[in-house]
Amino acid sequence: MTTMVRSRRRIAVIASLLGLFLLYHFCSIQSDLQPSLAEPRLHPECPPLPGVEDVLVVMKTGVTEARDKVPVHFHSTLRCIPNYVIFSDFEEEIDGVKIHDALRNMDTDVKRSVPDFDIYNRLQEQGRAGLESADFADEANSAIGKPNNPGWKLDKWKFLPMVQETLRYNDRAKWYIFMEADTYFSWPTLLQWLTHFDASKPHYIGTETQIADVIFAHGGSGFIVSNPAMQRVSDAYADRTVELNEYTDAHWAGDCVLGKVLADVGVPLHFSWPILQNSNVGELDEFTQSFYRRPWCFPAVAFHHLTARDIEDLWSFERRRWREKAKYTLLHGDVFRELIYPELSNVRDDWDNLSEEAQAGVSSFHECQSTCANTADCTQFVFRDDQCFTGKTPRLGVRRPGVRSGWVIRRVENMMNHAPTCSRTEWGA
Repeated sequence: MTTMVRSRRRIAVIASLLGLFLLYHFCSIQSDLQPSLAEPRLHPECPPLPGVEDVLVVMKTGVTEARDKVPVHFHSTLRCIPNYVIFSDFEEEIDGVKIHDALRNMDTDVKRSVPDFDIYNRLQEQGRAGLESADFADEANSAIGKPNNPGWKLDKWKFLPMVQETLRYNDRAKWYIFMEADTYFSWPTLLQWLTHFDASKPHYIGTETQIADVIFAHGGSGFIVSNPAMQRVSDAYADRTVELNEYTDAHWAGDCVLGKVLADVGVPLHFSWPILQNSNVGELDEFTQSFYRRPWCFPAVAFHHLTARDIEDLWSFERRRWREKAKYTLLHGDVFRELIYPELSNVRDDWDNLSEEAQAGVSSFHECQSTCANTADCTQFVFRDDQCFTGKTPRLGVRRPGVRSGWVIRRVENMMNHAPTCSRTEWGA
């Protein structure tokens, strides 16, 4: 009798263990099918990021740029983000991270019949070996983008399918942050900004841009979409796939297509300038009064058109602020005082500070310097292509061989001293 009882107990224990094993295995499979939002386990160098567990970062790239532009993010911008996904026009791994094909579930007939998909179809058949030298040929951005660049022409098709694929990947985030591979985000500043919005409502937040009668968020500057707004776009694309594919085919900008769909489903754009920038640090004019907002006391959340080195430099800059000063909010005034101003000098060779006001009859750098010094509101000057240009507000600019620039430092300092004290941050919400 005792032996039989012991045997039954052993069977019960084994059955319980087997049940737990099967339950664990089932949960693991479910987790693999649809990733859940992870509890943030951040690198020791990361700042406090309350709310980061509610965010999914969605990076968009393309096969011709991915290997050059994506890796830097793994040890900088994405280092502090527990939940992110990267989409491209080609599925592959980069540094052990899966890059997803944003177009994999698109209508096959479209992919076979539309010439924009030529590069995509070659990639599907031959992998990276199918790339041609013309695929890497770049051109200057024009009023209608880069119509001779194969990767750029394909890019417009990613936006609506990317919404679908993002929700397939994870449909439980409160916020979806869209960025490109040459964009940098200040995460603590972004998360503070988002506390001014109700994530349960449909929101579409970005830098206002307009093509014809469509107002939309500029894709390269980054933009934010709440979960309810994502669901509306997904439903609209599912219901109107043929119509929206035809609209995309006739258009040239995918971010505009997405903005049109959001407007159609009742989600207008929340204007965010100057918080999300379509400029790199060298191009910023932090004192401008030409727009409806003065940047100085607004948060600086994102910058665009960055090199890998630019991204590393911004990451190092913010990391020092977090570690040494416990500063977690980045304002445009901070960017000028801490990043731009220290780089200004009376003379800088092989440098273009992007001054734009042409000065006729000036034939040398020293004459250009004198012209600026003798003009009361001039803060910077450049001698470029044998011509003098001046500017009323200081900008850092860019490296350019053979060009010589300078700033009137005392006037720049006077502008800083008279800038607002920013007793409160202008969130613009």
